This record gives sequence, structure tokens and C-alpha cells, in this order.
Amino acid sequence: MELLDAHLMPAVDGVAYGLLLFVVAAGLSLAFGTAGVLNLSHGTLYAIGAYTGAELSDGTWGGLVLGLAAGTAAACVAGAGLSAATVPLARRGHLAQALLTFGLALVGGDLLIQFFGADELPVRVPEALDSSVTLLGHRYPAYRLCFIVMAVLLAAFGTWVLTRTRVGAAVRAAADDPQMLAATGHNPRAVHTGVLAAAGALAGAAGVLGAPIIGPGPGTSENVLMLSLVVVVLGGLRSLWATFFAAIAVGEVQTLGVSVAPDLAPYLLFAAMAAVLVLRSRFAEPAAAHGPEGPSSDPVARLRRRLAARSRRRPRGAAVAAAPSGRAGGAFPESGWLPRGAAWRRAAPLLVTLVVLVALPWMLDSYSISLAGSALALGLLAVSVTILTGYAGLPTLGQTAPFAVGAYATANLAQAGWTMGPVQIVLSALAAAVFSAVTGPAVIRARGTTVLMITLAIGELTGAVINQFKSVTGGADGLVGFPSTQALWGGEGMSEESEVYTYALVIAVIAVTVTLLVLRSPAGKLLTGTRGAEARMRASGHPVERYLLVAYICAGALAGVGGSLMVTVQQYLSPADVGFEIAAFALLAAVIGGTTSVIGALMGAGLIVITRDWVASSWPGHGPLLLGVLFVAAVYLLPRGLAGLRGGPGRSGPSPDGSRPDGRPPASSAPAHTPTPAGKVSP
Repeated sequence: MELLDAHLMPAVDGVAYGLLLFVVAAGLSLAFGTAGVLNLSHGTLYAIGAYTGAELSDGTWGGLVLGLAAGTAAACVAGAGLSAATVPLARRGHLAQALLTFGLALVGGDLLIQFFGADELPVRVPEALDSSVTLLGHRYPAYRLCFIVMAVLLAAFGTWVLTRTRVGAAVRAAADDPQMLAATGHNPRAVHTGVLAAAGALAGAAGVLGAPIIGPGPGTSENVLMLSLVVVVLGGLRSLWATFFAAIAVGEVQTLGVSVAPDLAPYLLFAAMAAVLVLRSRFAEPAAAHGPEGPSSDPVARLRRRLAARSRRRPRGAAVAAAPSGRAGGAFPESGWLPRGAAWRRAAPLLVTLVVLVALPWMLDSYSISLAGSALALGLLAVSVTILTGYAGLPTLGQTAPFAVGAYATANLAQAGWTMGPVQIVLSALAAAVFSAVTGPAVIRARGTTVLMITLAIGELTGAVINQFKSVTGGADGLVGFPSTQALWGGEGMSEESEVYTYALVIAVIAVTVTLLVLRSPAGKLLTGTRGAEARMRASGHPVERYLLVAYICAGALAGVGGSLMVTVQQYLSPADVGFEIAAFALLAAVIGGTTSVIGALMGAGLIVITRDWVASSWPGHGPLLLGVLFVAAVYLLPRGLAGLRGGPGRSGPSPDGSRPDGRPPASSAPAHTPTPAGKVSP
């Protein structure tokens, strides 16, 4: 009884926390499920409301009402602006939307800090609520009880609007059949704008009312976004009630779970998120293989099984011809033999890049040379993302996980006296490959946005492990003070920036050369054929999952090499070096390069490092703003990346998240892999 009594107040706190997350997640679910926008700036909309409400709060009811009106209106306007920003990307899939909205989140976060300051703002609530009441024999903050009532009323009002009004009917029609909605005289574009504006208003209202619970300050937007994503994944997009109970469960984990099982609480949320996504992808996998009608009723599926049976009687390699060629459909954008003149034209960017990299120590100062070494490390991470996103069709936000494994392996090897560079590289790559082999089966059967979310969960779980195992990782303080790396056996540790850079360049050249050789080999053709024509590859008898798992392991090993180089260049390691932001940077670098260009990924990584560390040094405190502008400009101005500027064949295939250039889903994907419209919600 005493134990139950001790956990009663944390349980009530969990209800308040969960209701706050429900209001925020309802807006995110509305934007994604109905408007089709994967909005990674949703946490910034919450922060807009929270900052506005905190700034206008003066301890009176009038201040609370004014803050609620202003914060809701500001976030509503921001949501409508987001609608206009995402319209040009309607046919480019969710990956472009994710990068654009993440860039807008960086810009918005920087502007909020510049306007309201970098410190967490205090929130003053009306005096009548700035007290405590007796609840089941315990004293409990009156504002939180009031917030529970307000959140329930807000959720009930939103449910009523969505399910019982003409506006809600228009929203559901926009999700189910926009052509029919247009035929009735409604403008689907206006409905799209209204949905995103309403989603922003929900986030803004939650920010104002929830500011005393999750206050405005550094990290607020990212924290709210991550928790909202977990709620949406756990609850799905089919039912508001499922989202409601998922939000309550997340709230209880964040409050009651910390008091009951503090060691497990950091892992529970993202572990549950990954488990739900993996189970859904496993359940949907037969549909992906056989078509939406199942193997028994689909004549195309029966034909595929006959072709598969025939393919078992012929050499496995002969089936590669079943996949489209790079010149016809874009499945092999960097494969195949070219005429000698064309080969030299394709090799020219590589040769020019190599010459420039070799000459850098004679052109730059020590600090800039160090930045160039960091760019090489981030470049290898971006190349590993290119392998998965561009070649395997698995867009990832979690490659920082094997990157972190390689980095911490090198740091711990150095602390143990293993300072030989080649040994560190090999063992770090091996550790990252083993990690990828363990996590790969959870990823390879999913497609599109589901892959993004699973890999995001893997990355966040890795970050939780890093913060918990302080004896190995140093926790939040990181690792520093370990011996420098020796380039060769019997030599001394590298101390000059030019020596470290030369070592990093040699390792990067070797890794990139091996990667290019593999991608242009028959193995690379099988991989790109899997992405470009998965159904045809399956029908030809190819073990698609095996190919994807091997690609995932190899990409993980390459990321581990990049992590090892980062530690060698920086001579310190912190959790921020392997966090979500770095994962987004690596994905952006791959997109800037063109998603199928290895050299483009390296150039994209260099552009990010130059913007973040070199250009931003001339404008202190505005690094996120500059990076956000880079994100937005890259999405709009480089729809096919740097490689697309050269034109040529192989640019008309499916996008990395699986959608075609015209916006239609891929032929080999099942409906289960696409988001269910929120318009189909049942209360």
C-alpha cells in the first residue's frame, strides 16, 4: 500500500504529461496522415506557442488568455506557411519533406533563441492556479489538474470537429478522395493549407498550456518532436483513441517509469517504437512480396511464382537481366561499362576532388586542415547513407549508430594502448559491422518512411546506451585525453594537423575506392536492381533480404571507419558527435550529392562542415540558422543533387523513399507500407 501511495502522484503526472503529448501528436498525425507532410518542425511549432505564452504570462488570467490566443495564432500562421513551403515537394516523397522541415526547424529554433534568449523562460500562471490542492491525501499542483481538464476539452472539441462537422468531412474527403472533393466545389489545396494550419494551432495551443510542464528552452522542440513521433508510431493513424492511449502510456513511462524503473526508462519508448514498426513491417511483408490481394487471388503473383520456379533451374546471375538497366530506368545510375570518353568524363570529378584534397595542407591553416579531416569523417558517414538510401532504397536516420560504435571502439582502444591506426580502423569497422548485423533484420523488410522511423529509433536507443554506460562512453561528458593515433607500426603518435589529415585522407581514399569498386561490380548491380525493381528481382528468385542485409552490414562497417577517423581527428568524443543532428546532416549530405553519387556525398559533407564550422565562425551563434538555410536551399535548388547538375542517364528511377518521380508509390511496395490517412480515424 505504501508503494502504491508513493507512486500515485507520478502516475497523475503521467496523465497530465500524456494529455499534453496527445494534443501535440494529434497535430502531427493530422499533418502526416491527412496532408501527407512528414513534419520534423512540429516541435518548433510547439516551441513557438511555449515561448509566446511564457513571454506574455504575467500571473493573471488575462495574460494566460492573451498568451493562448497569440501563441495559437502564431503557430497557426507558421503551419499555413509550412503548407506553402511543402507544395512544390508534393511529388518528391517524404524524404524531401523531412529534410525541408528539419531545415525550417533549425531556422525557426535559431530565430526563437535570438528573439527570446538562450535561457529557459520562466512561466507565471494565474495566482488561483499557482498553488496546490489535496488529491487522494496528497498535495498536487492545481495548474496540472486544470491542464488535464483543458486538454480533455481540447481533445474532445478536436474529435467532434473532425468526425461530426462539415469541416471534418472535407478533411476526411481530402485524405480519401481529393478528386471527388474537388468535384463537389471544394479546393483540395485550401483544405491542405487548413489542415496544416490546424495542426500548427494544436501544437501552439499545447505549447502555451503545456509551458509549465515542458517549458520553453534549448532542446524543447527536439524533445517534443521525438516524443510526438513515438506517440504517433505507437498509436498509428487509424484511430484517435489509439493515439490517446499511446500518449498516456508514453506520459506514464516519462514520469512513473522513471520512479519505478529508472535504469530502463531511457530505453522503453524507442524500444517500443522500434518493436511496433518492425512487427508492422513483418506483418505486411507477404503483401509486399505478393501484392495487395495476396498470393492466392492475384494472377500476377501466380505468374511471379512460376518465374521464380523457372529461375531456380538457371544460374542465379542470369536473372540480373530482369532488372532494368541504368540507361532505361535509372536502376543502375553508376553501373555498367561506358565508352572510354564517357568514362573519363565520369571520372573527372573524382580526379579533381582528389587533387584538391591532396593540395589542402599547402593551402589552409591548421584549423581549416582540422575541419577538412572532420569533413572526411562525416563524408564516409554520408557515403554509408548513400549506399542505403540511394542504392538499397532504405532511407536512414540512424547511421550514427554504427558510426558511434566505431568512434567509441577507437577511443577505448586508444585508452587501452592500442594506438596503431590500421588496427583501430579494422577493429572499429568490425565492431560496427557486428552491430549492423544484429540490428539489420529489424530494418531490411521495411520500406519508405517506416525505415526512417526504425533507424531513428535505433539511433536514439544507441544514444541512450551511450548516456547510461559511463564506464565505456564517459556518459554526457564524453571521452578525452586518450593517446593520439600512430599512422604506422613503430611510429610516434600524430600531433600535427597535417599529419592527421594525411592519414585521414589515405584511409578515406581507400574506403571510397573499395566502395566504388563494389557498387560498380555485379554485386552493386544486384543491389540497385533490388531497389529499382524489387518485385521483378523476387520473381527471378533472388534473395532480396539477403542482399539488403549485406548492404546494411557493409554500410555500417563504412560508418564505423568514419567514426574512427572522427576520433583520430578530433581527439575527443561526446554524445553530440553521434546524435540525431549528425544523422540528419549525413542524410542531407547524401541528398546534396544526389543519393546515388559517392563523390557527391563527400562534397555534400564538406559543404556542411564549411557552413557549420567555418562560415558560422564569422557569425557566432548562428550556425543552426546557416545550416537550416543550407537544408532548405538544397531541397529546392538541387532536387537531384550535385550529380543531377551533370544530367545523364539514370535519373528517372524511384526516389530514395520509394515513390516515383510522379508521386505514385512504387510497384513493389504494399499499401501497408504507406501511411493510413488520418481522415479514416474512428473516435
